Amino acid sequence: MIFLYLLEQSVIYSHSDLMYQLDNYASPRSKLIQLIKEGTYIQVRRGLFVDDPATPRQVLAPIIYSPSYISFQYVLSQAGLIPEGVKNLTSASFGKNKNKVFRTPFGEYHYWPVPRTTYPHGIRIEEEGGISYLVATPEKALCDSVYKVRSVTSINAMENLLLYDWRIERSDLITLDWEFIAWLAPYYGTKSLRALSAWLNKEVDNG
Repeated sequence: MIFLYLLEQSVIYSHSDLMYQLDNYASPRSKLIQLIKEGTYIQVRRGLFVDDPATPRQVLAPIIYSPSYISFQYVLSQAGLIPEGVKNLTSASFGKNKNKVFRTPFGEYHYWPVPRTTYPHGIRIEEEGGISYLVATPEKALCDSVYKVRSVTSINAMENLLLYDWRIERSDLITLDWEFIAWLAPYYGTKSLRALSAWLNKEVDNG
């Protein structure tokens, strides 16, 4: 048997994997349709299948659309920086010129492009079920999120965005690795990231 990824309790298959596995049937495609209807396989998106409804949704994110790492509001929520829970799994990608949304049986997956120069920095490897995937640090997720808000270009506007629109606690923000944010911000090439770096520097100096 061949497969795309093997987890501890489930397997992730490509379409070609299943066609090979069902090669003994007169019509492998028809058999696959039958197995999907029976619940033996779950189609995540075109060409991607799993055999367990309990497959961890995070491990699917970089397989559904790659290259990508989990970031933005999902990471900010998981880190406790923003008070709201984030239902959709949000990821950053590069080399793509448009946003992508995939609606799957495991929920919605959202992908937004970030500059290629920022992509490899501030991400860590996590593992679940024997599969590794990339996740942004809270600092990187904050930078990625601010990158999406191009209209915020002043320190005052940045403070309103962070403290009132996103409702992040000031004390949580200034405990972030602001030196890393200051180093990374110029790689985005936007005024919004410069405003974020300037606001954090002001807060740290005042603290």
